[in-house]
Amino acid sequence: MACSKPVIKYTQTFSTLFRQHLVNRGAFISRGKFSPAIYRFLASAADYQSKVNPSQKLFIDNEFVDSVSGNKFPTINPATGGVIAEVSEGDKADVDKAVAAAKRAFHRDSPWRTMNPSARGRLMNKLADLMEREIDQLASIETLDNGKTFESSKGDIGASCSVLRYYAGWCDKIHGQTIPADNGFFSMTRKEPVGVVGQIIPWNYPIMMTAWKWGPALAAGCTIVLKPAEQTPLSVLALAALVKEAGFPPGVINIVPGYGPTAGAAIAEHMDVNKVAFTGSTEIGHLIMQAAGKSNLKRVSLELGGKSPIVVYDDANIKKAADIAYHALFDNHGQSCCAGSRTFVHAKVYDKFVQEAKLLVANRKVGDPFDKNTDQGPQIDQDMFDKVMGLIDSGKNDGAKLVIGGSRAGNVGFFIQPTIFANVEDNMRIAKEEIFGPVQSIIKFNNEEELIERANKTSYGLAAAIITQDIDRALNFAKSVEAGSVWINGYDLITAHTPFGGYKMSGIGRELGEEGLHEYLETKTISIRTPSV
Repeated sequence: MACSKPVIKYTQTFSTLFRQHLVNRGAFISRGKFSPAIYRFLASAADYQSKVNPSQKLFIDNEFVDSVSGNKFPTINPATGGVIAEVSEGDKADVDKAVAAAKRAFHRDSPWRTMNPSARGRLMNKLADLMEREIDQLASIETLDNGKTFESSKGDIGASCSVLRYYAGWCDKIHGQTIPADNGFFSMTRKEPVGVVGQIIPWNYPIMMTAWKWGPALAAGCTIVLKPAEQTPLSVLALAALVKEAGFPPGVINIVPGYGPTAGAAIAEHMDVNKVAFTGSTEIGHLIMQAAGKSNLKRVSLELGGKSPIVVYDDANIKKAADIAYHALFDNHGQSCCAGSRTFVHAKVYDKFVQEAKLLVANRKVGDPFDKNTDQGPQIDQDMFDKVMGLIDSGKNDGAKLVIGGSRAGNVGFFIQPTIFANVEDNMRIAKEEIFGPVQSIIKFNNEEELIERANKTSYGLAAAIITQDIDRALNFAKSVEAGSVWINGYDLITAHTPFGGYKMSGIGRELGEEGLHEYLETKTISIRTPSV
């Protein structure tokens, strides 16, 4: 049954477009009716977004401004394929303005640089408070623009607040050392912020990736120019209003939506940007490195792609193991850099595991991301939809066994059936390439020596997991696998306190934890010649 249509006059304002595309008649696969309460809720979210940034402008020097060119680009509702709003398109000229604002805010006599560290922490906690106050509004904007389920969006925002609070606690605890140097010197180190930082985030976790970037940079005392992904600018622009309300001085946080080859490249190449932090594809990571090398040799941290193995041994509880592997792959619609996209299962329990995995996927509900019963919404856009469907076709053509799924879901939006392939071989594309979609590849293995070699036979090294009751085996795997995070009897065990990042072509540097903070700090050594005794 098609969604009923609320009484809304359709004009070309953002607020009405917001409502229109959320409740577009017949647009969602779930075919269920929204209740009047949901209509009121969505209308409230639309009013909120229109109030905080009615024209979807850039945020520079604590003001919402039009782009220099006046150009705009559309942001698309992935559940319907329709345009939600037109957003001001930043390019090099706008990045120059944002960097100049950030540079002024970083001047040694500025309010930000002279602010007590504990006061910086209070500002960060205030921002987290405001995000919690507006969690329903922010989550609805995130779901509209990204397609993830509403409950997932709320979970992301809660986790983002935790990250900001964690780093707020670091503000007045960043310090150097005194060093008993030779030759009678008195030596000490001083930790200082690296300066103006450029940050480029992906579309799969817009608010969460913003928090991962802002948290350590603000705690260190840096100033920021951030480019959200062109697919998902709306929730990050909504955060800008909260930045201003929290009381951050002008220029500390600047947001320039736009495209990678223009706005993103301008950040990476800018001579007054002292560091760039990027999360996204390995392909773009190469370009970021090249741009940094050709400009001012700015510091670079990269969190890139993955093809992470999750290993199930024959001594595991297979039902529980299947559930862990299910969430490792299918959470966030498979659109996660550390998704457990190579599921290695011991030959003794392989067939049983495949059946358990099939049962889980058979009960997975794909549809309207605002429906509380939905497990999976749409993929982000047409390009990713086409990529995932192309890799599904390659699995079929390469001889993998299609267990379930394998097709488009519905005929509106970018929905894909959750898919499982069995009898996957290491040389198949679905076992080698990052799919970034709801496609589980289940691979058989026989012994530990073979497994380690196969798990490491990839250019990536972001994450890995093992499910077993043998702690010696688990620890040997953790020691031997080439991955930045290794989880035992679980997956995605990520907190604000623990560093996250990759080996090999999965990235450079770490985010979260104390190590994430060091990415935004310089170490200065000060030595004093003491009088001879």
